[in-house]
Formats: sequence, C-alpha cells, structure tokens
Amino acid sequence: MLKHEDSLTGLCAALCELLGISAPSHAEAPDRTLAEYGKKRFGEGRADRLFLYNPDAIGTHIAERYPELLSPVTERCELAVPFCTVMPSVTPVCFASFYTGTFPEVHGIQSYTKPVVRTDSLFDAALRAGLRPAMVSTEGDSLSMIFLEREMDYFIYPTLEEVNAKAEELIQRDEHDIICVYNGNYDATMHRFGPHSPEALEELKRNVAAFARFSDLIDENWNPHRTVLGFAMDHGCHDIDGGLGSHGLAMEEDLFITHFYRFKG
Repeated sequence: MLKHEDSLTGLCAALCELLGISAPSHAEAPDRTLAEYGKKRFGEGRADRLFLYNPDAIGTHIAERYPELLSPVTERCELAVPFCTVMPSVTPVCFASFYTGTFPEVHGIQSYTKPVVRTDSLFDAALRAGLRPAMVSTEGDSLSMIFLEREMDYFIYPTLEEVNAKAEELIQRDEHDIICVYNGNYDATMHRFGPHSPEALEELKRNVAAFARFSDLIDENWNPHRTVLGFAMDHGCHDIDGGLGSHGLAMEEDLFITHFYRFKG
C-alpha cells in the first residue's frame, strides 16, 4: 500500500537532484527511490538531459491490467516508481504538484482550473541553473497553460500529431536540456468510452508507441549525454455509469500511478 511519503510531491526535488540543481523553494523532500537509483546509475555524475513524456490518466491499475500493451515502455525502462497523486485528482492540480513539488494548498490550484502557477517550479529552478527547458503540448490543455510566463520555450499545437512531431524534431536538434511532452488522448477517450474500452486502449497504444519512438530517437541523437527519460503521468481514472470514465476522487484507481524511468549514458 502506498504511504504519504510516496506522494507525487516528492518527484520534483528528485528530478532536480538527478540534474544536479537546487530544488524549487517550496518543494517537498525528494523521492528517495528515484534519487538514489540515479546516484547508483550515474555515480558522482549528474544527468544533463531530462525528457518527460506526460500521458494523461494512465493509473497503476491500467498498467497492471494490460502489461502487454505497456511492454514497449517497460522493456525500455529500468525503474518503476509508484506514487500517490494529490487531491483532487484532476489534471491541472496534479501537474502543478508534479512540477512544483508542492501540495495544492501551496501552489494554489485546488480544482479544475488552469491559472498560471506562480509557485517556484522545476522550470524556474532549471532557468536559474542556466538550463534550457521546453514544453510541448496541445493548446488549451493544462500543461500548455499553467506554467506559462517563464523565459523558456513553448511549442503549443492544435493536435497530438503536431505535438509529437515537434518533440521528435527537438530530440534530433538536441538544443534543450529539459523537454516535457504532454499527450491527453487516453484521458479524453476514456472519458467518452470508459478506461477499458477498445477506443481508450487504442489511445493507450498510441501513447506507448510515442514513448517508444522518443526513446529510440534519444538513442540515436543523445549519445553524448546522460539522460533521464520518464513515462510519467498525472493521475489515474475509473469507470462510472453509462460506460464512461472519470477521475478526481480519493480512490486507488484515481490516486495510484506508476512512473517508468530509463537512465541512459
């Protein structure tokens, strides 16, 4: 059973520790599983590239029920890290906690709203350290909105296809130290048809294939770098009446997520 110390709020400081930079000012203590594994993997060195693929709403119970669908991710990654996300378990709240390392009462998003987060974040910490972060997301979605107004690069597009094509281009250009890519297709589809519907599972396959493509491109283009690559979601989801899906409740299906990480170099 996950405990309080497995909170998603521990992720941000752990990622900063892997990059060798100071954590955001209000971030909770780093998740030790991720941070300690990075130390073992890289020794005294640090990562100089971080690529975070952020699919939406893929809970631990989905990953455990469909291991064959997740195999292109799990076969490429060497570390699985369980987290308990924050409440309410909805996208802007959870990603605000993900990237600031704080609970909702600190970063200020406590419902399904998308204001710009003013709390110190991974992106602010990276910029202070002289790193170059980039956000790649579909327009109107949380990650295209809540971390705006930083001196970083934003690539916001109408479609998932354009988002992922830009992410591939950025990998090949190798000009950014941190790249975050958001895909909300599984979440959108499971809301309409249910988390286990054929339609939703097709979108899950698309997420997995996108991650595999990004991982393989990193192999081809980032050989000089020490890279941390993550398949890292915000929250889970559950079935509701009418064959639909939802999330936002204090239940295991919504709260329990498992991130998958690969360390290269």
